[in-house]
Amino acid sequence: MASRQPLPFDPILRAAELWDERIGPARTMAAVTSVMRVQQILLSAVDGALRPHGLTFARYEALVLLTFSRTGRLPMRVMGERLQLHPTSVTNIVDRLQADGLVRRIPHPTDRRATLVEITDAGSSLREAATKSVTAIDFGLSGLTPDEESQLTALLGRVRRAAGDFEERDGESRP
Repeated sequence: MASRQPLPFDPILRAAELWDERIGPARTMAAVTSVMRVQQILLSAVDGALRPHGLTFARYEALVLLTFSRTGRLPMRVMGERLQLHPTSVTNIVDRLQADGLVRRIPHPTDRRATLVEITDAGSSLREAATKSVTAIDFGLSGLTPDEESQLTALLGRVRRAAGDFEERDGESRP
């Protein structure tokens, strides 16, 4: 995954020591910096797994979302909400996927203002192959046990919920 030699020390822990000495408590800075670095590591790994399929993570997520829908199609507005993207970003993603024959736009049967996006057979096949690639590398997440992965998901979910990313409903199950 890393194309360079690892450092002989943890630069985030070193920065935390210096932060403690010169600025104040470093606990939050170290946690946030660690999350940001892990994000870079994971994106690099996932992008590397998706590149041979001609996909970005955003395009892959859109294909997965359509696969998860009951009918293989969703309104573009719903795609934006579920992917938590601006409508312009969704339009760009769908444009690229459509140009590659992976999705098609179809008129909404009851709302003339809305457009549905439907995954094609080619899109389903590519999503399946790309999923094998990203799951083969565990989405780049290594070094944790399955229980730790669940704990990480729960902890990050708490941060996301506190930031207003979603509202938890009573009885909602967690991964």
